[in-house]
Amino acid sequence: MDIFVAKEVTKRYAAQTALSKVSINVPENSIYGLLGPNGAGKTTLLRIINQIIAPDEGTLFIHGEKLQPKHTAMIGYLPEERGLYKKMAVGEQALYLAQLKGVPRQIATKRLRTLFEKFEIQNWWTKNVEELSKGMQQKVQFIITIIHEPKLLIFDEPFSGFDPINATLLKDEILELREKGATIIFSTHNMASVEELCDDIALINKSKKILEGKVTDIKHTYRSNSYQLNYSGYPGDIVSLLPDNFTVLEQSSVDHLQTAKIQLPVGEKSNTLLQLVLPHVEVHSFNELLPSMNDIFIEKVKENRETVTANPS
Repeated sequence: MDIFVAKEVTKRYAAQTALSKVSINVPENSIYGLLGPNGAGKTTLLRIINQIIAPDEGTLFIHGEKLQPKHTAMIGYLPEERGLYKKMAVGEQALYLAQLKGVPRQIATKRLRTLFEKFEIQNWWTKNVEELSKGMQQKVQFIITIIHEPKLLIFDEPFSGFDPINATLLKDEILELREKGATIIFSTHNMASVEELCDDIALINKSKKILEGKVTDIKHTYRSNSYQLNYSGYPGDIVSLLPDNFTVLEQSSVDHLQTAKIQLPVGEKSNTLLQLVLPHVEVHSFNELLPSMNDIFIEKVKENRETVTANPS
Protein backbone atom coordinates (compact mmCIF):
# COMPACT_ATOMS: atom_id res chain seq x y z
CA MET A 1 0.00 0.00 0.00
CA ASP A 2 1.22 3.51 -0.84
CA ILE A 3 1.17 6.10 1.94
CA PHE A 4 1.80 8.96 -0.48
CA VAL A 5 0.99 9.42 -4.18
CA ALA A 6 1.67 12.39 -6.46
CA LYS A 7 -0.05 12.43 -9.85
CA GLU A 8 1.30 14.58 -12.68
CA VAL A 9 2.44 17.44 -10.44
CA THR A 10 3.55 20.58 -12.28
CA LYS A 11 4.97 23.77 -10.77
CA ARG A 12 6.09 26.86 -12.67
CA TYR A 13 7.87 30.02 -11.54
CA ALA A 14 7.33 32.65 -14.23
CA ALA A 15 9.05 31.21 -17.32
CA GLN A 16 10.81 28.46 -15.35
CA THR A 17 9.22 25.01 -14.96
CA ALA A 18 10.39 23.47 -11.67
CA LEU A 19 8.31 20.28 -12.03
CA SER A 20 6.68 18.89 -15.15
CA LYS A 21 3.99 16.21 -14.71
CA VAL A 22 5.91 14.36 -11.98
CA SER A 23 4.21 11.28 -10.52
CA ILE A 24 5.60 9.20 -7.66
CA ASN A 25 4.27 6.41 -5.45
CA VAL A 26 5.77 6.03 -1.97
CA PRO A 27 5.11 2.64 -0.33
CA GLU A 28 4.11 2.68 3.33
CA ASN A 29 6.80 1.78 5.87
CA SER A 30 9.63 2.30 3.38
CA ILE A 31 12.58 4.61 2.84
CA TYR A 32 12.16 6.48 -0.43
CA GLY A 33 15.04 8.40 -1.98
CA LEU A 34 14.32 11.48 -4.07
CA LEU A 35 17.38 11.94 -6.26
CA GLY A 36 18.56 14.40 -8.89
CA PRO A 37 21.16 17.04 -9.73
CA ASN A 38 21.00 20.53 -8.23
CA GLY A 39 18.00 22.42 -9.59
CA ALA A 40 16.20 19.27 -10.74
CA GLY A 41 13.03 20.08 -8.75
CA LYS A 42 13.42 17.86 -5.68
CA THR A 43 13.04 20.58 -3.03
CA THR A 44 10.06 22.05 -4.89
CA LEU A 45 8.28 18.69 -4.67
CA LEU A 46 9.09 18.37 -0.95
CA ARG A 47 7.68 21.85 -0.31
CA ILE A 48 4.51 20.96 -2.20
CA ILE A 49 4.07 17.80 -0.10
CA ASN A 50 4.43 19.96 3.03
CA GLN A 51 1.90 22.47 1.60
CA ILE A 52 4.39 25.32 1.82
CA ILE A 53 3.65 25.98 -1.83
CA ALA A 54 0.86 24.68 -4.06
CA PRO A 55 1.19 22.91 -7.39
CA ASP A 56 -0.09 24.55 -10.55
CA GLU A 57 -1.38 21.21 -11.78
CA GLY A 58 -1.68 17.69 -10.43
CA THR A 59 -3.05 15.98 -7.34
CA LEU A 60 -1.44 14.60 -4.18
CA PHE A 61 -2.83 11.93 -1.83
CA ILE A 62 -1.99 10.69 1.67
CA HIS A 63 -3.54 7.37 2.71
CA GLY A 64 -5.88 7.68 -0.28
CA GLU A 65 -7.18 11.13 0.73
CA LYS A 66 -6.42 14.28 -1.24
CA LEU A 67 -3.71 16.26 0.54
CA GLN A 68 -5.28 18.77 2.95
CA PRO A 69 -4.05 21.11 5.72
CA LYS A 70 -5.10 18.55 8.36
CA HIS A 71 -2.43 16.17 7.06
CA THR A 72 0.42 18.40 8.25
CA ALA A 73 -0.02 16.82 11.71
CA MET A 74 1.12 13.44 10.36
CA ILE A 75 4.18 14.87 8.55
CA GLY A 76 7.61 15.77 9.93
CA TYR A 77 9.74 18.00 7.68
CA LEU A 78 13.44 18.74 7.98
CA PRO A 79 14.30 21.36 5.33
CA GLU A 80 17.76 21.80 3.87
CA GLU A 81 17.81 25.37 5.19
CA ARG A 82 17.87 24.78 8.95
CA GLY A 83 16.23 27.34 11.20
CA LEU A 84 16.39 27.63 15.00
CA TYR A 85 16.09 30.63 17.32
CA LYS A 86 19.73 31.46 18.05
CA LYS A 87 19.16 33.28 21.36
CA MET A 88 16.82 30.69 22.85
CA ALA A 89 17.90 27.79 25.10
CA VAL A 90 17.98 24.45 23.30
CA GLY A 91 15.72 22.53 25.69
CA GLU A 92 13.20 25.35 26.05
CA GLN A 93 13.01 25.75 22.28
CA ALA A 94 12.60 22.01 21.67
CA LEU A 95 9.77 21.87 24.24
CA TYR A 96 8.06 24.89 22.68
CA LEU A 97 8.19 23.43 19.15
CA ALA A 98 7.07 20.00 20.36
CA GLN A 99 4.00 21.54 21.99
CA LEU A 100 3.25 23.45 18.78
CA LYS A 101 3.10 20.02 17.14
CA GLY A 102 0.52 18.85 19.67
CA VAL A 103 2.75 16.93 22.09
CA PRO A 104 1.80 17.63 25.75
CA ARG A 105 4.64 19.19 27.76
CA GLN A 106 5.14 16.22 30.11
CA ILE A 107 5.32 13.72 27.24
CA ALA A 108 7.51 16.05 25.19
CA THR A 109 9.96 16.44 28.08
CA LYS A 110 10.30 12.67 28.47
CA ARG A 111 10.79 12.08 24.73
CA LEU A 112 13.28 14.93 24.38
CA ARG A 113 15.39 13.79 27.32
CA THR A 114 15.62 10.32 25.76
CA LEU A 115 16.51 11.66 22.32
CA PHE A 116 19.01 14.20 23.66
CA GLU A 117 20.80 11.38 25.43
CA LYS A 118 20.72 9.15 22.35
CA PHE A 119 22.23 11.93 20.24
CA GLU A 120 24.72 12.82 22.99
CA ILE A 121 23.59 16.43 23.42
CA GLN A 122 22.03 16.15 26.91
CA ASN A 123 24.58 18.59 28.33
CA TRP A 124 23.37 21.30 25.93
CA TRP A 125 19.80 21.49 27.25
CA THR A 126 20.29 24.89 28.93
CA LYS A 127 22.71 26.34 26.34
CA ASN A 128 21.59 28.83 23.73
CA VAL A 129 21.44 27.54 20.15
CA GLU A 130 24.13 30.00 19.05
CA GLU A 131 26.61 28.19 21.33
CA LEU A 132 26.18 24.93 19.39
CA SER A 133 28.23 23.84 16.41
CA LYS A 134 26.45 23.42 13.09
CA GLY A 135 26.37 19.64 13.58
CA MET A 136 24.88 19.98 17.07
CA GLN A 137 22.21 22.35 15.73
CA GLN A 138 21.35 19.84 13.03
CA LYS A 139 20.89 17.14 15.67
CA VAL A 140 18.49 19.39 17.58
CA GLN A 141 16.50 20.15 14.44
CA PHE A 142 16.31 16.47 13.53
CA ILE A 143 14.99 15.66 17.03
CA ILE A 144 12.35 18.39 16.73
CA THR A 145 11.30 16.98 13.35
CA ILE A 146 10.56 13.51 14.75
CA ILE A 147 9.31 14.46 18.25
CA HIS A 148 5.59 14.16 17.40
CA GLU A 149 6.17 10.67 15.94
CA PRO A 150 4.74 11.43 12.48
CA LYS A 151 3.83 8.66 10.06
CA LEU A 152 5.55 10.42 7.15
CA LEU A 153 9.00 11.98 7.58
CA ILE A 154 10.56 14.18 4.92
CA PHE A 155 14.26 15.02 5.08
CA ASP A 156 15.97 17.37 2.62
CA GLU A 157 19.73 16.61 2.55
CA PRO A 158 19.70 15.26 6.15
CA PHE A 159 23.39 14.24 6.15
CA SER A 160 24.75 17.59 4.97
CA GLY A 161 27.43 18.88 7.34
CA PHE A 162 27.66 15.72 9.47
CA ASP A 163 30.95 13.95 10.09
CA PRO A 164 30.98 10.16 9.39
CA ILE A 165 30.28 9.21 13.01
CA ASN A 166 27.23 11.45 13.34
CA ALA A 167 26.03 10.56 9.83
CA THR A 168 26.05 6.91 10.90
CA LEU A 169 24.13 7.81 14.07
CA LEU A 170 21.51 9.56 11.93
CA LYS A 171 21.27 6.65 9.48
CA ASP A 172 20.74 4.23 12.37
CA GLU A 173 17.94 6.42 13.71
CA ILE A 174 16.27 6.60 10.28
CA LEU A 175 16.35 2.79 10.02
CA GLU A 176 14.90 2.52 13.54
CA LEU A 177 12.10 4.94 12.65
CA ARG A 178 11.17 2.74 9.69
CA GLU A 179 11.19 -0.33 11.96
CA LYS A 180 8.74 1.50 14.22
CA GLY A 181 6.35 2.08 11.31
CA ALA A 182 7.34 5.44 9.82
CA THR A 183 7.74 6.12 6.12
CA ILE A 184 10.69 8.31 5.13
CA ILE A 185 11.19 10.40 2.00
CA PHE A 186 14.61 11.96 1.75
CA SER A 187 16.50 13.96 -0.81
CA THR A 188 20.25 13.48 -1.02
CA HIS A 189 23.29 13.72 -3.28
CA ASN A 190 25.02 10.99 -1.30
CA MET A 191 24.64 7.84 -3.38
CA ALA A 192 26.31 5.74 -0.67
CA SER A 193 23.41 6.65 1.64
CA VAL A 194 20.96 5.58 -1.06
CA GLU A 195 22.67 2.18 -1.30
CA GLU A 196 22.58 1.76 2.49
CA LEU A 197 19.07 3.02 3.24
CA CYS A 198 16.64 3.21 0.36
CA ASP A 199 14.02 0.65 -0.55
CA ASP A 200 12.75 2.73 -3.50
CA ILE A 201 13.93 5.81 -5.40
CA ALA A 202 12.79 8.36 -7.95
CA LEU A 203 15.28 10.25 -10.10
CA ILE A 204 14.28 13.73 -11.25
CA ASN A 205 16.25 15.67 -13.85
CA LYS A 206 15.37 18.99 -15.47
CA SER A 207 11.94 19.01 -13.79
CA LYS A 208 10.92 15.53 -15.02
CA LYS A 209 10.97 12.09 -13.41
CA ILE A 210 13.25 9.87 -15.47
CA LEU A 211 13.43 6.79 -13.25
CA GLU A 212 11.48 5.22 -10.38
CA GLY A 213 11.40 1.84 -8.70
CA LYS A 214 12.87 -0.47 -6.10
CA VAL A 215 16.63 -0.10 -5.72
CA THR A 216 17.20 -3.84 -6.14
CA ASP A 217 15.10 -3.97 -9.32
CA ILE A 218 16.84 -0.92 -10.81
CA LYS A 219 20.31 -2.34 -10.13
CA HIS A 220 19.34 -5.60 -11.85
CA THR A 221 17.81 -3.74 -14.80
CA TYR A 222 21.11 -1.95 -15.42
CA ARG A 223 23.33 -4.98 -14.90
CA SER A 224 26.05 -5.37 -17.55
CA ASN A 225 26.57 -9.17 -17.37
CA SER A 226 29.89 -8.62 -15.59
CA TYR A 227 31.44 -10.86 -12.92
CA GLN A 228 34.33 -10.87 -10.50
CA LEU A 229 36.39 -14.03 -10.33
CA ASN A 230 38.86 -14.62 -7.49
CA TYR A 231 41.15 -17.53 -8.28
CA SER A 232 44.60 -19.05 -7.95
CA GLY A 233 46.72 -21.80 -9.53
CA TYR A 234 47.01 -20.46 -13.07
CA PRO A 235 50.36 -18.88 -14.02
CA GLY A 236 49.21 -17.41 -17.32
CA ASP A 237 46.90 -14.55 -18.28
CA ILE A 238 43.21 -15.36 -17.75
CA VAL A 239 42.55 -13.82 -21.18
CA SER A 240 44.12 -16.87 -22.81
CA LEU A 241 41.31 -19.07 -21.43
CA LEU A 242 38.48 -16.93 -22.82
CA PRO A 243 36.89 -16.45 -26.26
CA ASP A 244 37.50 -13.12 -28.01
CA ASN A 245 33.98 -11.86 -27.22
CA PHE A 246 34.63 -12.07 -23.45
CA THR A 247 36.10 -8.80 -22.14
CA VAL A 248 38.52 -8.66 -19.19
CA LEU A 249 37.76 -5.29 -17.63
CA GLU A 250 40.37 -5.39 -14.86
CA GLN A 251 42.96 -7.71 -13.34
CA SER A 252 44.94 -7.65 -10.11
CA SER A 253 46.99 -9.98 -7.93
CA VAL A 254 47.75 -10.05 -4.19
CA ASP A 255 50.16 -12.77 -3.08
CA HIS A 256 48.83 -15.95 -4.73
CA LEU A 257 45.24 -14.73 -5.10
CA GLN A 258 44.29 -13.28 -8.48
CA THR A 259 41.21 -11.23 -9.34
CA ALA A 260 39.64 -10.64 -12.73
CA LYS A 261 36.56 -8.60 -13.63
CA ILE A 262 35.06 -10.03 -16.81
CA GLN A 263 32.17 -8.87 -18.99
CA LEU A 264 30.29 -11.57 -20.86
CA PRO A 265 28.58 -11.11 -24.23
CA VAL A 266 24.88 -10.22 -24.14
CA GLY A 267 22.84 -13.36 -23.51
CA GLU A 268 25.78 -15.44 -22.32
CA LYS A 269 25.29 -17.27 -19.00
CA SER A 270 27.69 -17.06 -16.06
CA ASN A 271 27.99 -20.85 -16.04
CA THR A 272 29.79 -20.63 -19.38
CA LEU A 273 32.55 -18.56 -17.80
CA LEU A 274 32.93 -21.06 -14.97
CA GLN A 275 33.06 -23.98 -17.41
CA LEU A 276 35.86 -22.25 -19.32
CA VAL A 277 38.10 -21.58 -16.32
CA LEU A 278 37.40 -24.42 -13.85
CA PRO A 279 39.66 -26.98 -15.59
CA HIS A 280 42.59 -24.56 -15.22
CA VAL A 281 42.16 -22.55 -12.00
CA GLU A 282 41.04 -22.94 -8.40
CA VAL A 283 38.04 -20.64 -7.90
CA HIS A 284 37.89 -18.98 -4.46
CA SER A 285 34.82 -16.82 -5.12
CA PHE A 286 32.61 -15.75 -7.99
CA ASN A 287 30.00 -13.01 -7.96
CA GLU A 288 28.08 -10.74 -10.28
CA LEU A 289 29.10 -7.08 -10.43
CA LEU A 290 25.94 -4.97 -10.18
CA PRO A 291 26.19 -1.26 -11.01
CA SER A 292 26.22 1.19 -8.12
CA MET A 293 23.44 3.74 -7.74
CA ASN A 294 26.06 6.40 -8.46
CA ASP A 295 26.84 4.76 -11.82
CA ILE A 296 23.13 4.52 -12.66
CA PHE A 297 22.53 8.13 -11.57
CA ILE A 298 25.28 9.42 -13.87
CA GLU A 299 24.20 7.23 -16.79
CA LYS A 300 20.53 8.22 -16.61
CA VAL A 301 21.21 11.95 -16.21
CA LYS A 302 23.66 11.86 -19.13
CA GLU A 303 21.19 9.88 -21.23
CA ASN A 304 18.40 12.35 -20.41
CA ARG A 305 20.62 15.32 -21.24
CA GLU A 306 21.46 13.84 -24.62
CA THR A 307 17.79 13.14 -25.32
CA VAL A 308 16.80 16.71 -24.42
CA THR A 309 19.61 18.11 -26.60
CA ALA A 310 18.58 15.94 -29.55
CA ASN A 311 14.88 16.86 -29.10
CA PRO A 312 14.84 20.45 -27.72
CA SER A 313 11.12 20.86 -28.28
